[in-house]
Amino acid sequence: MDKDPVCGMMVDPKRAAGSSPYGGKTYYFCSAGCKSTFDRNPAKFAK
Repeated sequence: MDKDPVCGMMVDPKRAAGSSPYGGKTYYFCSAGCKSTFDRNPAKFAK
């Protein structure tokens, strides 16, 4: 399980609504909305 960096929900990478690579890591999202928010400003959410 990975944490959605936007909303904090725990997400199973196999069932994630989407994913985005950033800074050498892949981030997984619970919804298309969270993915879209991350993609607009990944530096804000990537830790």
